Amino acid sequence: MNRRQFVAGIAAASLAAPGQPNIEGARLRDHIERLSQYGRPAGGNFADGVSRVAYSDADVAGRAYVRGLMETAGLETRIDAAGNIFGRRPGREDSLPPVLFGSHIDSVPSGGNFDGDLGSLAAIEVVHSLADAGIATRRPLQVVVWQNEEGYAFNNGLAGSRAAAGHLDPGELDAVWNGMKKSEAIRKIGGNPDRIAEARIPKGAFASYLELHIEQGGTLERSGIDIGIVEGIVAIDRYDVEIRGFANHAGTTPMPERQDALVAASQLVIAVNDIVRAEPGRQVGTVGQLNVSPNAPNIVPGGVKLVIELRDLSAAKISALAGRIQARAREIAAQTRTTIEIRPAAHHDAALATPEIQRSIEASCDKLGFTHQRLPSGAGHDAQAMALLGPMGMIFVPSVGGISHSPKELTSWQDCARGAQVLLHTVLAQAG
Repeated sequence: MNRRQFVAGIAAASLAAPGQPNIEGARLRDHIERLSQYGRPAGGNFADGVSRVAYSDADVAGRAYVRGLMETAGLETRIDAAGNIFGRRPGREDSLPPVLFGSHIDSVPSGGNFDGDLGSLAAIEVVHSLADAGIATRRPLQVVVWQNEEGYAFNNGLAGSRAAAGHLDPGELDAVWNGMKKSEAIRKIGGNPDRIAEARIPKGAFASYLELHIEQGGTLERSGIDIGIVEGIVAIDRYDVEIRGFANHAGTTPMPERQDALVAASQLVIAVNDIVRAEPGRQVGTVGQLNVSPNAPNIVPGGVKLVIELRDLSAAKISALAGRIQARAREIAAQTRTTIEIRPAAHHDAALATPEIQRSIEASCDKLGFTHQRLPSGAGHDAQAMALLGPMGMIFVPSVGGISHSPKELTSWQDCARGAQVLLHTVLAQAG
């Protein structure tokens, strides 16, 4: 079976026992496919992926489509000052803090159709399913679609959820990207940057936060497991590195006399890989960006700027790894007669999932007969911002081939429906 046939497979329409609330897999699939039209390459189809970068015209159109779905499902919608879309369903005891659940719909350039989209549209499908079954929950429910989770725009992710958590960086609204100020970008999607503080959610304002997401890795598929229960979202430390050598003529500068910044950078890239691999565990280290100066074929490189990123559930572990990288950088600088400056650029704390919610997700899986395992999230998610405010849990479904941030990103429709069904039953358990 080829990939196009796989994508065209029949959605699982029913995964619930008779008399139980039931995710309508065909409806969920239809909504995901329709959303994919916003940001699709010209002349392309679903398999060609999507470029729905935050604040783009495609993002604005996609948000309007999703807000319409929320209202059709019976949700009372609003856009907060940060540009996040909220939809509320009353509960029998409507003054209680709600169960909050959702995800995002912005993408990276040339991304896929499941990252964020599944969690957002499955959240809406949960509300549809409850309405279909005539079920009223004790607590109110609140669906959210966060803005700019990916952070491709303005190079700073989790923008909407960080605003809700009160964790915007100083001066962040004044940042400029592609000629657009961030405050104006928020205004473009219906927010009000002049009243951004009103987007902040107080601690205790929600009973729990749930997010369904594709794994974006290959652990579940390799293991043949239906559902992943997230133990926590990794801490991320990012460092800006500047290496200064001396630019000189490539033909007339003898090898022993060179101060080649790119040679030093190359050794540092290998050092990051070696140091991170040498430590037992699931930590990762990446150098994914280099800028070489003057970047000419006949000039010895005089300068290199690069970014080192380290991730693990343990902030202490990646801090220790950074220390070893710093020490090795000093040795490389001495050997290559360059200077290497490593500066902290960004830090995101690890966010551990709430044990009670992990158990609730496990109970939902057991009730539905789905296999499950616990695992960490190596990618960042809006859930880590919400973990600062209240109990948090995440549900993963398999990613085919472990591929994400690519048009080839794929999760079977059966797995989409399974994940939505687990979300539905977990929401019911949390909302009463």
